[in-house]
Amino acid sequence: MDRRTLVTAVAIGTLSGAGAGIAAARVAGAGAGVGAQGQAATQSAVAGAVRLNMVTSWPKGMPGLGMSAERIAQRALALSGGTLDIKVYAAGELVGAFEVFDAVATGSADLYHSADYYWQGKNAAYPFFTAVPFGMTAMEQMGWLDHGGGQALWEELAAGFGIVPMAAANTCHQAGGWFKREIKSLADLKGLKMRIPGIGGEMIRRLGGAAVAMPGGEIYQALQSGVIDAAEFVGPWNDIGLGFYREAPYYYAPGLHEPGAILAVGVNKGKFDKLSKVHQEILRAACRESYAISVGEFTYQNGVAMEAMKAQYGVTLRRLPDDVIKEAAKIAQIMWAEAGAADPLAGRIYQSWLKAYRAMRPWSEEAEGIYLAERQRTLSLGAP
Repeated sequence: MDRRTLVTAVAIGTLSGAGAGIAAARVAGAGAGVGAQGQAATQSAVAGAVRLNMVTSWPKGMPGLGMSAERIAQRALALSGGTLDIKVYAAGELVGAFEVFDAVATGSADLYHSADYYWQGKNAAYPFFTAVPFGMTAMEQMGWLDHGGGQALWEELAAGFGIVPMAAANTCHQAGGWFKREIKSLADLKGLKMRIPGIGGEMIRRLGGAAVAMPGGEIYQALQSGVIDAAEFVGPWNDIGLGFYREAPYYYAPGLHEPGAILAVGVNKGKFDKLSKVHQEILRAACRESYAISVGEFTYQNGVAMEAMKAQYGVTLRRLPDDVIKEAAKIAQIMWAEAGAADPLAGRIYQSWLKAYRAMRPWSEEAEGIYLAERQRTLSLGAP
């Protein structure tokens, strides 16, 4: 069996369950793909390769977000032996950041890499497939999609728009955001203009603020000009590079709005159906591998970036006031139910999500939650 046959067999044979990407990474090894920066080895397309255009919602070179899109393209090329060639375009190169869904749905682009809660105007249930306030962590989302029926419902929802959806990365827990002024109580949110998408934006509105949707590449200028008073984006790794600390020095946690945000690849269904079965499975494998890598990547890089922000810029991660957290929790549950009441399919998605959430939450909190609290209480960072 030659190498091309081997990697194709691996891609097809390891696709059931959340460990598919991990298995592919182990078999392919560092030589075939994942280096220290999570980048795939250089591979050239061959003559007659299938060529696809991927439009993204991210600025060019964006760590984590844009890196995930590039990684998927590189791994698809490597796993296919150069026969599946995906060209990645940053936000604005072909279409705007928030135009990628329509571009793929209409067939003017082949794939998008984005966050599906941007499409809540298409269907109120879309945020469940990215993040909802007080919702699932990254690992819980994997549990729901792969073992709780979430993936089948996501595919049913996206099929109505001619799209095949795939989980492609997860930012894990996000920060609460950057603010120009201190937030000491719920009253400090009144009238505050904040960049925040999804139903997290609706949560801010119900807390008394004004939510503004804008792509990541426009946030800094909006803070600088006073168009907004606060902004959330992802976490320290992405935020430090965009320099938000220079305009809004108060950094808050927890990220109530996005405890774990799925990044999605959406493929035009007509284009996907025309791919060979091998190429279809390679694309799925590349997305799964990217998801698996991203969980560790964001956890590690956010830790490194947070310490750098403390040391270089004096940024301290503050805790949101209790009255903000408690009121947000009440609002979140109302919004979940409202999203589920939008139409019958949204209702089935919500009920599936809620069932999985209730099944996993006790173990997450009683195992990992208690452990982390005890580790913080008893073990100093200076311990060996």
